[in-house]
Amino acid sequence: MPLNPEAVGALGDAREISWNSKDALLYAVGIGAAHDDLQFSTENTKDTPQVVYPTFAVVAGSGTPSAGKSALSQVGSFNWAMLVHGSQAITLHRPIPVEAKAIAQDRVAAMYDKGKAAIVVIENEVKTVAGEPLWSTRSAVFIRGEGGWGGDRGPSGAQNEPPDRAPDHEVTLQTSPDQAFVYRLSGDRNPLHTDPSFAALGGFDRPILHGLCSYGFTGRALLAELAANDVSRFHHMEARFASPVMPGDALTVRMWRVGDGKAVFTTSVGDRVVIDQGLATFS
Repeated sequence: MPLNPEAVGALGDAREISWNSKDALLYAVGIGAAHDDLQFSTENTKDTPQVVYPTFAVVAGSGTPSAGKSALSQVGSFNWAMLVHGSQAITLHRPIPVEAKAIAQDRVAAMYDKGKAAIVVIENEVKTVAGEPLWSTRSAVFIRGEGGWGGDRGPSGAQNEPPDRAPDHEVTLQTSPDQAFVYRLSGDRNPLHTDPSFAALGGFDRPILHGLCSYGFTGRALLAELAANDVSRFHHMEARFASPVMPGDALTVRMWRVGDGKAVFTTSVGDRVVIDQGLATFS
């Protein structure tokens, strides 16, 4: 069946997830951390306790959920080759533990009709087993060929636009031609990112990098420049995926401080913006 707009509000089952030190380390190297990021990329460096990147929230426990349905499974059927990530937000209530069990529950927050495509918005709340908030996420996926039911087109217009001046911080991070093969081991095995034939079904000349991998690279730059790599100072990150990134591209992250504990940002490959409408909050 096609997408079902009446699925808005549907809850996924509350499911137990878990992760450990190795999961956090694998994620760190999947978003390019290495020699200069030993507190994230190693667990046994002298006088350097392991800590976890805030953006790990988008994959934590992805391979370990207990039985139960997800919210996305209730929106109807669609061709996964036509799905791309539209936007992603995370809100941290505390630093992510190196190892933990937690309870996650998601919901279909919205579905928007773009005519020749649909946008599905999923919100997810993650708490400790004792019920204390850890983080929440909000993600939107863009599904080509699934619109046209006459529904609400959703919000539009500029958000989090950079001011008309030079950025306060600018960092360029290099991705590897093989980046997707490492990042996928954190949970997203979508062949769009590794299989040339599947990528061709989606209209791409070759496999593209995971949007959330580019998001993780961007988060690394934001954390370093805005919070001095102190994860307890990093609270929120939101952004829209504007254009595909290819493995091997160099990502330039530009940040503008726009208030106390607030910055807007973009990520570009050369002159092409690949992540925009970015907002980070920190202390």
